[in-house]
Amino acid sequence: MAKIGIEAQRIFRKKKHGMDMVALELIRNLQTIDKKNEYFIYVKEDEDNQILEPSENFHVVKIQSSPYPYWEQILLPEQAKKDNIDILHCTSNTAPISLKCKLVLTLHDIIYLENINFTKGTPYQIMGNFYRRWNVPKVVKKASQIITVSDFEKKTINRYFDYRDEKVKTIYNGVGNHFKRVEDKDVLRQIKSKYSLPDKFIFYLGNTDPKKNVTGVLKALSILKKKGKLHTKLLMLDIDRNFLQQQLNNIGDSGLMEDLEFCGYVPNQDLPAIYSQADMFLYPSLRESFGIPILEAMACGVAVVTANTSSMPEIAQESAEYCNPFDPESIAAAIEIFQENKEYKNKMALKGLDRANLFSWTNNAKQTLDIYNNLC
Repeated sequence: MAKIGIEAQRIFRKKKHGMDMVALELIRNLQTIDKKNEYFIYVKEDEDNQILEPSENFHVVKIQSSPYPYWEQILLPEQAKKDNIDILHCTSNTAPISLKCKLVLTLHDIIYLENINFTKGTPYQIMGNFYRRWNVPKVVKKASQIITVSDFEKKTINRYFDYRDEKVKTIYNGVGNHFKRVEDKDVLRQIKSKYSLPDKFIFYLGNTDPKKNVTGVLKALSILKKKGKLHTKLLMLDIDRNFLQQQLNNIGDSGLMEDLEFCGYVPNQDLPAIYSQADMFLYPSLRESFGIPILEAMACGVAVVTANTSSMPEIAQESAEYCNPFDPESIAAAIEIFQENKEYKNKMALKGLDRANLFSWTNNAKQTLDIYNNLC
């Protein structure tokens, strides 16, 4: 039996994001399949502390709230040493530099190490990128095993750090079991009312992160509108309106704001009912290491438009309509294809269902457990 620590600092926060959900799904599935090893789940106290319950061999260890670097570099290794763990699995790209046990590091991506402009994004995003740029080159050297989420990202990491192939292992993310098409009309009506959804909409998960390509999407919508071919609203989640208005001013189409709808932050459990009411799902990111929302949309029976770059063709394969995310005309053309050809859109939605069924968090947890057992 090994003592395994898992860093999951942010999983108790109310507004969870991608890496938080990945860590939470991994832990929940390990809790189901592994009754042998002893686990210490390291979290920061926050509002949503009922989302993970301890069990006989799973201990939830709350480490006091503090700024992320101090929490990770000082408090986390101190607690790991106190618990006498054999392996610490850090799940969100960074890790303690000084550590007395073996380190497994999930390196979702190394976008922040590539040639990108650190003046774009929010101050929080910029500071996070600087911290990762300082931390990651140091901790990858100390890691006994690096996990990443796609073969695209594995090749990128190996090329950047000049690693041999076995240093980095690809373990695909999964798609939650609750992501399925919602047919219950009462549930659909409830979610439509709760988030003030329009009758027809394109669903787009964008934010202020430059890689999410908000500017490209807005330019594509503007192109369609000027051609008289924008037939539906674009639904966005929790995004700053002033940021959007500035983007619209920059592209010279401030009136496009009337074609945008907003529903704020949506908890993960409500997303399937929103996907299920969407006319299509739009995900033309400039760069992704995986792209979980692609699979979530597919699992809910929604046709997907995504980018022909980085990991997205690896994940979606033949089950999505592709565009060049750097070319707004290409994004507009992909949207138009689905708008004009409902039979083709429905065919792609069915192919997406089959594709999404190939990804599960149980498989993700089994492969991760194999790494733990091999290291011990």
